Amino acid sequence: MSEQDNPRREFLRKTLTLIPVVTVASAGFGLGSGVVMAQPVAGSTATPPPATAPSNVVYEPTYFTAQEWAFIKAAVARLIPADEQGPGALEAGAPEYIDRQMSTPYASGALWFMQGPFVADAPPEMGWQSKLVPKEIYRLGIAACDAWCQQQQGKPFAELSTAAQDETLKQLEAGKAAFDSVPPIMFFNLLVQNTKEGFFCDPIHGGNKGLVGWTMVGFPGARADFMDWVERNEPYPFPAVSIRGERA
Repeated sequence: MSEQDNPRREFLRKTLTLIPVVTVASAGFGLGSGVVMAQPVAGSTATPPPATAPSNVVYEPTYFTAQEWAFIKAAVARLIPADEQGPGALEAGAPEYIDRQMSTPYASGALWFMQGPFVADAPPEMGWQSKLVPKEIYRLGIAACDAWCQQQQGKPFAELSTAAQDETLKQLEAGKAAFDSVPPIMFFNLLVQNTKEGFFCDPIHGGNKGLVGWTMVGFPGARADFMDWVERNEPYPFPAVSIRGERA
């Protein structure tokens, strides 16, 4: 099947290069972005850790309210939907990833220079250009989007049809939604970026459950060494491996 027949797969393949595979999270998550688990060499008697069985426990958000959580789940399900290629961002745990990120220094802007003046059209190398930090953008953006949807269509975002949700997201991306508290494009861009991170991160951060993101694009994961396959121009034959040793 050609790449033209798989627009979702090609879109995610291209954007994967823009996302750190292991997003730096809080110290409470344990392993950092520079840590990989060494794999046993051929003939070794070492036994790799078994894959973690899927959990039946329903994740309960620690930052988002019930209404905000409904929005997050509905939005990520439309940004990377499940289809014939495999599970989408919702099934991969992107909402859990986003909620867990809200308790990290990233979400409060602790890692950024946050003094003004802020320049809206500044080049990327100038860094973050808003007095709002991610956790505030989500709180204000979700409330503004739900209020706008309520005004336009009589329902909050999560209760709209999938077609209406898609159209709403298009309006956010184009900056056509009427928000007073946060620029809709800023909110949309943050949501898209974090959704892609949640789809492709190491499962240690809550997303990419079952390594579905890595499997879909053929990424080997946190293997100690796969450089001998880089120039072969053929699919990597071994399953993806997470930092904790989970295998696809």
